[in-house]
Amino acid sequence: MSFSFSARSLSKLDGVHPHLASVAFRAIKLSTVDFAVTEGLRTRERQAQLLAAGATRTMDSRHITGHAIDVAAFVGREMRWDWPLFARIAEAFEEASRRRGVPIVWGGSWRSFRDGPHFELPRDEYP
Repeated sequence: MSFSFSARSLSKLDGVHPHLASVAFRAIKLSTVDFAVTEGLRTRERQAQLLAAGATRTMDSRHITGHAIDVAAFVGREMRWDWPLFARIAEAFEEASRRRGVPIVWGGSWRSFRDGPHFELPRDEYP
């Protein structure tokens, strides 16, 4: 099955680094789980709101520079946040990363504050 992004997901990719957007476009076609882009480029004000709400731990977010996106899984028409779904989406991102030759970092692989919905370009290669 091949999925595609909705107009809302496409709008969330506005301002995202083209290499990350390219990986996301390939990942949606490879994924066995449908997903939407829920966050892309963020303002500092939006980041501050998320920090105050406890949804992030930093003001040094890659979202502020367009180097990160967050996704949500869909099962049917229901948005889901189940960890195993993010692991399957991450497999698609990793394969898309290899195919595009663009390195990515999955927040679900972080040792602290594991962030399953989060994908970003690595800071050392994309400052």
